[in-house]
Amino acid sequence: MLSAGNYLAGRSLATVLFLALRMKRPLFLEGEAGVGKTEIAKVLAASLDRPLIRLQCYEGLDISSAVYEWNYPAQMLEIRLAEASGTTDRGRIEADIFSERYLIRRPVLQALSAPDGRAPIFLIDELDRTDEAFEAFLLEVLSDFQVTVPELGTIRAAEPPIVMITTNRTREVHDALKRRCLYHWVDYPQAAQELEIIRRKVPGCNDTLSRQVVAYVQKLRVLDLFKNPGVAETIDWATALTELDRVALDPETVADTLGTLLKYQDDIARIDGAEGRKLLDDVKAGLAAAG
Repeated sequence: MLSAGNYLAGRSLATVLFLALRMKRPLFLEGEAGVGKTEIAKVLAASLDRPLIRLQCYEGLDISSAVYEWNYPAQMLEIRLAEASGTTDRGRIEADIFSERYLIRRPVLQALSAPDGRAPIFLIDELDRTDEAFEAFLLEVLSDFQVTVPELGTIRAAEPPIVMITTNRTREVHDALKRRCLYHWVDYPQAAQELEIIRRKVPGCNDTLSRQVVAYVQKLRVLDLFKNPGVAETIDWATALTELDRVALDPETVADTLGTLLKYQDDIARIDGAEGRKLLDDVKAGLAAAG
């Protein structure tokens, strides 16, 4: 299924994803940025024909942004209209303004409110960017697939969503949350797998250039760079070189396009010089030796 969606997965990832679907357990995906964690959720949603609901995490994320909030302007307007019409029953007004009509559903509540048989793929992306308080809130969601709204009561999912959590490991996520999930470390692909990814994602890139790009990126990842290029950067670089009508790497082209591959000036400055030229010579010599 993943392969049909143009996502190349190893046996271990395919197995843990299969188990997460069968066991109805959240899947916790950890790994460096750009290795394809988010893409798994996108491919899964397309393959299963399910809606994808994405909660992009960030520092300071709170309940009103992630779960729900009330439509205060509409509530105030309703109160004013009630006053103008002479309605004085406070209980009736409260029951009206704190109803589903004025509830704004954010990603968490949207994921729990899907109709039976159409449970969405719920992607909680880059959880490590949030604080521990929000992480603790998610425990109820992941354990019982429910959210408590004080004015309405407890809202439970008719069918639990397929939950996928990603983290770039900028901080450790608490064990209490991990215990509720199946776990998988998404690593950089091996050269043969990354070459196949380029062939699928950038079909216009000729075979010689594809092999050189993959070999060059694989060698970069063993250097002590501030940020290693991920699969997304490899695809971007191959696309950029194809747009420039290049059929092979040369020092000038590498220097001109490093910004699509490396995102920190210190890394670019290090590679844009003698070390980069030596790296390219090693790549070409290695590919020539391999035939």
